[in-house]
Amino acid sequence: MRKALLIAARDYNAAVRTKGFIIGLVVLPFLLGGSIIIVKLMEDRGDTRDRRIAVMDRTGEIAPALVEAAERRNEFDIYDRETGRKVRPAYIFEIVEPAEANIEGQRLELSNRVRAGEIFAFVEIGRDVLYPGEDAEAARIAYHSEDPVFDNVRNWMISPINDRVRSLRVAQADLDEEIVNRLTRWMPIDGLGLITVDEDTGEVKDAERKNEWETIGAPYALVMLMFMLIMVTVNPLLHSTLEEKMHRIAEVLLGSARPSQLMAGKLLAAIGVSITMVSVYIVAGTIAAHYMNISEFIPYHLLPWFVIYGISALFMFGALFLAVGSACNDLKEAQSMMMPLWVFLMLPMLVWFPVMREPTRSFATWLSLFPPFTPILMLVRMASPVSIPMWQPWVGLLGVTLFTIAAVWAAGRIYRVGILMYGKPPKLTDILRWALRG
Repeated sequence: MRKALLIAARDYNAAVRTKGFIIGLVVLPFLLGGSIIIVKLMEDRGDTRDRRIAVMDRTGEIAPALVEAAERRNEFDIYDRETGRKVRPAYIFEIVEPAEANIEGQRLELSNRVRAGEIFAFVEIGRDVLYPGEDAEAARIAYHSEDPVFDNVRNWMISPINDRVRSLRVAQADLDEEIVNRLTRWMPIDGLGLITVDEDTGEVKDAERKNEWETIGAPYALVMLMFMLIMVTVNPLLHSTLEEKMHRIAEVLLGSARPSQLMAGKLLAAIGVSITMVSVYIVAGTIAAHYMNISEFIPYHLLPWFVIYGISALFMFGALFLAVGSACNDLKEAQSMMMPLWVFLMLPMLVWFPVMREPTRSFATWLSLFPPFTPILMLVRMASPVSIPMWQPWVGLLGVTLFTIAAVWAAGRIYRVGILMYGKPPKLTDILRWALRG
């Protein structure tokens, strides 16, 4: 054990005392959460060029209201109220008289104007929009642009067009518009949590309003931290093992330590590096949360589970990647052998959101109880607002522990044989035989 600890201390110091470790410590959170940060930073820095839209209104009564609504928007909504800087594009509508004799030719002409950049898009309002009948084509509102899916103009137009259609219907039916508005007013549904009792005072506490970011924030942070914890462990382990084997360094090391001691030392060192990085992130995140007055959103009760599951995952995947590295002769061979392991690593990242949305479904329960997926998916379920049976995290922990012990034992037997095998490309049957027979 002493030799394993000496190897671990040496590898740990060699890793954390490098500029690469410090740079990675700073850069990695931005790589994992960079999309959110960039979206937030670019929120008010989008394309502010004006959007000119042609409108063919076959009813003759909707287009003027659309122009009026756009003018109000351009006056009040496209400038930052504090700086006066333009942060959104203006919408400028151009009313085009429909050419009923050659409507297809007019559509082609407007499409060509969009391609030429003269207009941003064009809209065709059907003649039966006010009172749709059996002719669906005549009651359609068609929006044409080069990218109609990711287009804010189309989404903005929905409200003013429908408001105008409703006003015209109400007026033509000789109804009081104010009364109709009161009768048809939509009522929002507030998303609140459950009523709770203060443990110190015994007072009943009102339910708190919940939003999407509060619900998603904790599971997302735990998923990213756990994934980062595993990634910074397994890749260096694989590459360092391959390098030592290819340059015959492993043979020198095995002259003074047994394969089990060498493997244990490298595994402990990599786990120490990962825990160091995550500890820094947890402390920095806690301080930042206190500074921003959002510390109540930190799931402190899950930190012990995070540590236990994290260490289990590190031993499990670290040992398996060490075994792959020892069995292969170069990186090309290792890449093909790593594919099954990458499936176990990436699948939880693909399904964590559905699991978080419905954590009590049998799909989520059984996936989270499958040992390679448990460290990430069980934490996601525990971090969700919905309570799960308390026996499930304990059963998941038992399964992970037993699977980790089996994985480390099998990886040790593979490492002992594979680290001194050269030349012959490994086969899966060979690796399984080494794991079973040693």
